[in-house]
Amino acid sequence: MLARAVTFALVGLEPRRVEVEAHIQGSKTPSLTIVGLADRACQEARQRVRSGILSAELQWPGSRITVNLAPAELKKEGSGFDLPIALSLLAASHQLPRERLAEHASCGELALDGRLRRVGGVLAVAEGARRSGLERIICPYDACAEAALAGVEPVGVRHLADAAAYLRGELEPPDYIIGNGKPRRRPLDLADVRGQERARRALELAAAGQHNLLLGGPPGTGKTMLARRLPGILPPLEEEQALEVTRIHSVAGLVDPDHPLVGYPPFRAPHHSASTAAIVGGGPRLRPGEASLAHRGVLLLDELAEFQRAALEALRQPLEDGELIVARAVGSVRFPARFQLVGTMNLCPCGARGDPGAQCSCSAQRLARYRDKLSRALLDRFDLVVTVPRARAVDLQGGPGEVSESVRVRVVAARIRLAEARPGRTPGADELLTRAVERLPLSGRGRAKVAGVARTIAALADSDAVLPEHVAEALAYRAPSELATP
Repeated sequence: MLARAVTFALVGLEPRRVEVEAHIQGSKTPSLTIVGLADRACQEARQRVRSGILSAELQWPGSRITVNLAPAELKKEGSGFDLPIALSLLAASHQLPRERLAEHASCGELALDGRLRRVGGVLAVAEGARRSGLERIICPYDACAEAALAGVEPVGVRHLADAAAYLRGELEPPDYIIGNGKPRRRPLDLADVRGQERARRALELAAAGQHNLLLGGPPGTGKTMLARRLPGILPPLEEEQALEVTRIHSVAGLVDPDHPLVGYPPFRAPHHSASTAAIVGGGPRLRPGEASLAHRGVLLLDELAEFQRAALEALRQPLEDGELIVARAVGSVRFPARFQLVGTMNLCPCGARGDPGAQCSCSAQRLARYRDKLSRALLDRFDLVVTVPRARAVDLQGGPGEVSESVRVRVVAARIRLAEARPGRTPGADELLTRAVERLPLSGRGRAKVAGVARTIAALADSDAVLPEHVAEALAYRAPSELATP
C-alpha cells in the first residue's frame, strides 16, 4: 500500500514542495528505509517515528517499509520531516484516510513519547503550503500563531495521537492565540544618555534617513550606549516588512512562540570573534547570518576594528545591494540583508587617543596596522562618522536627556516627508557641494552620501529645499576626525 504526505524543504528561505511517499510490502523481516537525499537528522527519524507511533497507541506496521522523500535530487535537512513521515506510514497502513491527509501539509519533530516539538521555518513551510493550494497545515500547537501568519489554517496538535484523531474526524483542533508583534523587551531609552548632543543628533539623522553610522572615541564615552538606543527611535515595520523579517527569524529558529511576528526593526550585535559565515550566513545547511537577521533593522559591530577583516569586507556587497548571495559546493542561496550598519571603535589600539586626560602609547606602526584593519572601501560606506568625546561633568550631573518617544515622532515625520517628495538642493547648496568635491576630494559614493544626509537634515528641519547649511552639516559628519574617509 502506498500513501503520500506533503511537506516542504527549505532552500535558504524558499520552500520547495516535498512529497513523503510511504510504501509497505509484506516481508518476514520488518524494516524502515528512508531514501531521497535525506541528511542524518532525517535518517534518525526512523527511531523517533517508530517510538512515537507506539507511544500514541497506534499500530506499527510489521512489514518492510520504504519512505521516499521526493524529489530525490533536493537535499532534505532537519527533523521537521518526522510528522509527515509518521502520517504517511499511518495512512499506508490504513490507520488514517489518505484522501484527508492529502488535503493538508504537515511539519514537526516527534519526541519518543509521541509529543510534537516545534521546528524552525514553520512560516516558510506554511507559505509553501499556501502557494501549493493547500489551506491547512498540521503542526505543533506552539507553532500555530507562526503558521497563521502565512494565511493558512493551522491545525495545532500536541501529540501524534491528536493528529491521527483529527484526520479520522474524531477530534477538533484546539483554538490558538495570534501574537500581536510586540517587541520581546522594551527598547533602551535615549533619555539615559547625558550630554553628547552631537552624537545624539547623528543618531537621529541615522534613524530618519536609514544611514550607516560610525562612532569613534576613547573607551567609556558612551559609544555603545548610544548605538544600542538606535532601535528605540526607529518606527515599527510595515506589514510586508514584518513578514519578511519574521520569515528570516523563523528559518533561524529565533521566533518567539507567543509573539511570532517581528513587528519592530531587529537589532543584532554579534561578538567581534564571529566568523565570516556567522556574519554573512552559510555553513553546511546554508542558514542566514547576522547580516540577514538584521534585515530591516540595525547591525551593531561593537569594537569594529577587532572583527576579522574578511568578515567586514564581506559586508560591502549587502551594504550596496541589500542582499547576500552565499555560494557553496552544494548550491547558492540569496538572503535579504538590507540593514543599517552601526560601528563603534577606539581611535587607537590603546584607546587613549582623543582623550585629553590620557597619553597615547601607540607607535606609528601600531597605529597604522590598526587603521589598516578597516579598508577605505568599507569606511566609504558610512554616511555619518562622529567622534564621541568624554562627557563634561556638568552634563553627567544634569537631568535626563530627551526621551526616545519624542525623537521617534520626528524620525517618523521625516521619513514620511522623504517618501512623499525628496527636497531638492538650492543653487547655493549645489555650489557648496561642488566645492567640497573638489577640495576634499569626495569620491562618487561619498558625494552621494553627503547629498543623502543633507536631504535628511532638510526633512528633519521641515524644509522644502536642501539649503547650504544642510550641506555644510552633512559635510561635517563626513570628515570630522581621523576615522573619516573622503
